[in-house]
Amino acid sequence: MSANTMESIKDFLKQKRLALVGVSHRERDFSRGMFRELQRRGYSVIPVNPNLSEVEGQRCFPHVQDITPPVDAAVLMTSPAVTEEVVRDCKLAGVTQVWMHQGAGTGAANPWASSFCRQHGIRVIEGECLFMFLPRTPLFHRLHGCVRELMGKYPH
Repeated sequence: MSANTMESIKDFLKQKRLALVGVSHRERDFSRGMFRELQRRGYSVIPVNPNLSEVEGQRCFPHVQDITPPVDAAVLMTSPAVTEEVVRDCKLAGVTQVWMHQGAGTGAANPWASSFCRQHGIRVIEGECLFMFLPRTPLFHRLHGCVRELMGKYPH
């Protein structure tokens, strides 16, 4: 994994129009919670899942390169194997920043996909929970960040 920096995280969060790749059909899934929270915070969140036509009343795109107008940033909430395909789609779509989300579990990060991004000029944030870096985030996510800080794994 690369060393994520606070500068790259803050730069990513400045993007106000994001693709959320791997958003679930299950309303109570973590990815759906992220979708709603980012929208609540003023982000224009474009859902991406080839198996869905809409998410919460919003058109869902099968692939990142199908989004019109295109996005510059994408949050990946996919399995590591699917992440490889998605970063190829991001390159085709002209995406310049990718966040490979990880909360509990394996997350989306994949060494091959991360290397692919860097080789193609796509800035990548690997294996971080986006919620930890949002202002005024719920206590659980702040505690997650504190634990990572104590373990020496919090970006600086």
